[in-house]
Amino acid sequence: ISRVNATGKSYKEWFKENQVTQEELNEQRKRTFSYSPVISVIVPTYKTPIIFLREMIDSVLNQSYPNWELCIADGSEGDKEVERELEIYAQKDKRIQYCLLDKNEGISGNTNAALKMATGDYVGLFDHDDLLAPNALYEIVNALQEKEYDILYTDEDKITGDGKEHMDPNFKPDFSMDLFCSHNYITHFFVVKTEIIKGVGGFRKEFDGSQDYDIMFRCIEQAESIKHIPMILYHWRIHMNSVAGDPA
Repeated sequence: ISRVNATGKSYKEWFKENQVTQEELNEQRKRTFSYSPVISVIVPTYKTPIIFLREMIDSVLNQSYPNWELCIADGSEGDKEVERELEIYAQKDKRIQYCLLDKNEGISGNTNAALKMATGDYVGLFDHDDLLAPNALYEIVNALQEKEYDILYTDEDKITGDGKEHMDPNFKPDFSMDLFCSHNYITHFFVVKTEIIKGVGGFRKEFDGSQDYDIMFRCIEQAESIKHIPMILYHWRIHMNSVAGDPA
């Protein structure tokens, strides 16, 4: 099915016209914010295909906002290729840290291990095979200049397994509790104050498969301010093992 917007443009055309330019990224890198929080991006990995792992980490390294840390907990149970790659990246940039779990604790347990490593002011939830737009963290921090929101979330789209084609954009509304109670329309990119996500006790393994939905509810209950950033800043990869590829 070919979907077009009101102007008759396909999403592919729209995305190309609206994605951040190199000139804009260069300007963003020069900017000094009065409030520059550390954002801890947490990622659980499990036998991640190396090409996806590299692209995921590179998308964080390429951020125009520099004040971040990437916390990776690997539950691959001895996948030497993944371990080698994580060590290479950790040696390359001190903002990248990882831990190797003795055994696979499941999505919630593995993510909690990554959360335990987080020392930043905010935590961003990131999947091991997805991509952040290069201006994602910049736009989060830019929004925080107006107010230190408890929770922020962005719009997103999906990308093909090879990362070459963008599709199925999700242009979300501002926060609606009624809509969120119907389904998890927020999904990615979800950023929350560290004190809140750690205060609610992290992820619960009995909700594996819907662990993000569960923890978002508990964080929202503790939040006084929620900010929606209406920009496509997260790219959810579609492949046969992903929820994006097979929601069932």
